[in-house]
Amino acid sequence: KFTFSATEEQDKMADEGRIPIKRALVSVFDKEGIEDLAAALKDLGVSVISTGGTAKKLAAAGLEVIEVESITKWPEMLGGRVKTLHPAIHGGLLANRADPSHMKTLQDLEVEPIDLVVCNLYQFEKAVAEGKPFEGCIEMIDIGGPTMVRAAAKNCDSVAIATSPSQYGAIIAEMKANGGALSRTTRRGLARSAFALTARYDAAVAGYFCDQTDAPPLRTRQYLEEGPLRYGVNPHQKPAALSRVVGYDMPFEVLNGAAGYTNLMDALNSWQLVRELEAALGLPAAASFKHVSPAGAAVGVPLSDEMLQVYEATGMELTPTALAYLRARNADPMSSFGDFIAISGVVDVATAKLIKREVSDGIIALNYEPEALAILTAKKGGKYLVLKGNPEFVPPVDEFKEVYGVGISQKRNDALITKEHLTKVVTKEKSIPDAAARDLLIATIAVKYTQSNSVCFAAGGQVVGVGAGQQSRVDCVKLAGRKVLMWHLRQHPKVMALKFKADVKRVDRVNARVAYILDDMTEPERKLWEGLFDEVPAMLTEAERKEWYGKLTDVALSSDAFFPFRDNIDQATKFGVKYILQPGGSNNDEIVIEACDNYGMAMAFSGLRLFHH
Repeated sequence: KFTFSATEEQDKMADEGRIPIKRALVSVFDKEGIEDLAAALKDLGVSVISTGGTAKKLAAAGLEVIEVESITKWPEMLGGRVKTLHPAIHGGLLANRADPSHMKTLQDLEVEPIDLVVCNLYQFEKAVAEGKPFEGCIEMIDIGGPTMVRAAAKNCDSVAIATSPSQYGAIIAEMKANGGALSRTTRRGLARSAFALTARYDAAVAGYFCDQTDAPPLRTRQYLEEGPLRYGVNPHQKPAALSRVVGYDMPFEVLNGAAGYTNLMDALNSWQLVRELEAALGLPAAASFKHVSPAGAAVGVPLSDEMLQVYEATGMELTPTALAYLRARNADPMSSFGDFIAISGVVDVATAKLIKREVSDGIIALNYEPEALAILTAKKGGKYLVLKGNPEFVPPVDEFKEVYGVGISQKRNDALITKEHLTKVVTKEKSIPDAAARDLLIATIAVKYTQSNSVCFAAGGQVVGVGAGQQSRVDCVKLAGRKVLMWHLRQHPKVMALKFKADVKRVDRVNARVAYILDDMTEPERKLWEGLFDEVPAMLTEAERKEWYGKLTDVALSSDAFFPFRDNIDQATKFGVKYILQPGGSNNDEIVIEACDNYGMAMAFSGLRLFHH
């Protein structure tokens, strides 16, 4: 007959919040690691109770188990639907060890306490995903499992509950280190995980029944908070936090620094962009992001000596990854000031040295060479944000966003841009050379991750102008076109020959060149600007500008949606555009095609709209 009498050592453990594990109930659907766990429990002197297939598996491994029927004195019934639903089990799970009346009841009814439950659930969601019929899905709704899990979790000050093979190692390690006991902190943490599991499980079942009936669909998504953010979009928007979807890994690991809300928006979008760019072209890719749109993006193709001078990289070691970054950062260096960087592959030392000289908020990359990581983590007084992207991460199919108390969901934009999208050429000019095809893919993948409306110009393996977030598409073209002309004029001999004073910083040189090209300074501004030079330069004349613009050619243009009027094409021709990719589908497609024919452009219809918000 069972009697409850605690030893002095057990009393001390209870006072400290530790509970010695003497009896464990093991009943799992996912049997990964279960033999090792049971063997470790036996070595620690724990009696193991088990049911059905779990008991058979443990017995086959030569492990002694107590069949649950020997405790309930009742056979498993209804094809396994009823096994553990019995007072002899649930009394042992729900009795509060600190309540003498509970313990006396157990003693009177000869029910022994159970200290640890190891249980995971029937894979209901998998059955639904596999398209099983209603009857098959119903049989995968676990009843006894969730009941035991919830009972043990509720009574976590007396019982421990393990619901995942990933927990087994830590449980055994703690028991070995603590005389077979588990702490209150551990038990409550396990209970939290258990309730999260049953909540998600019940939500999946409820959602399935909504789908099977006339009820409105029920959508439940659980998030596990990974940690706080400094603040939200603005400093007054606190608290803010980073969370992951329960059941999914994180798409990155924080190696250094503390993330902000906008940092992460830039990181997550730029990481997708560079990974897609590398997959599409088979070249290292880089992006420079600001406020959830790219300022630049590029792949690692060589630069001429002239362009190395323009980008202030003459004589520097330049690996393919470094070239991709150098191009991305220098598409629009003024906009890239304080950017977030994405690199598709491993950051090497050459790339890290380029990044070291720039003002930047953070970086995400596949990985980092040790010396490169040391260079980056030293930036911003050791606070530079460094993220390691997870290439194996697969996100949920559906995306959810909350705006003003309303939930909006959609299938995520998982369309991949390939050369197949360039095959429907609708203009008289049909030729799209390989270099132009590369640039069209770069521009199109970039607009996929640019706030709409958007267009993107590319040339020579890199973005050269982005027009983001405009209500009018022709304004996107004009905005991006102005950046294209700025990029092109930075290569003008007079700009390259500017004679700066020796102590002028790099960022000031960048801004001074922009001011020189725009030539719209106020008088006080001009006086300050002139103080940057050993020799005040003569300004570019309109004739010099016009002549230089005439040398701009073979530029690729991509749009996230169709061009509704020919004015977009008329404007694009001012910026050297010769190749265009757009979805098509406008009522004015024929007029737009005619405009391209007027200028001898080749234009393809992708049939794929790429709005991004």
